[in-house]
Amino acid sequence: QVQLVESGGGSVQAGGSLRLSCAVSGYSYRYSNSVMGWFRQAPGKEREGVAAMYEIGRSTYYADSVKGRFTISQDDAKNTIYLQMNSLKPEDTATYYCAAAKSVTMEWLLLRPGPYNYWGQGTQVSVSS
Repeated sequence: QVQLVESGGGSVQAGGSLRLSCAVSGYSYRYSNSVMGWFRQAPGKEREGVAAMYEIGRSTYYADSVKGRFTISQDDAKNTIYLQMNSLKPEDTATYYCAAAKSVTMEWLLLRPGPYNYWGQGTQVSVSS
């Protein structure tokens, strides 16, 4: 069965960096139609997409709020997806989730939770000012 396990969260000061990892098992994200995404959810707020990777890692898509600061990448040998987060801001504070979608039909849906079939349990990120 599919398992997504996030790690790498923690507490940092504004301007700092963190790299989140998502270990994938029971699922091949290298299938041509598959999409991997990172989402986040702060208390009292809706879950929002941060970054997505598709076309076997050849294409990426980012939310405007993190563009230029966050980078999604993969290590196929380790079957792991990463989210490098630089220049962190207090508003980045949230629980971050890794997710996998079998197929996404339109680009704007890449950052919406609906198309995603599998989810990890999340890892907490706290950014202090």
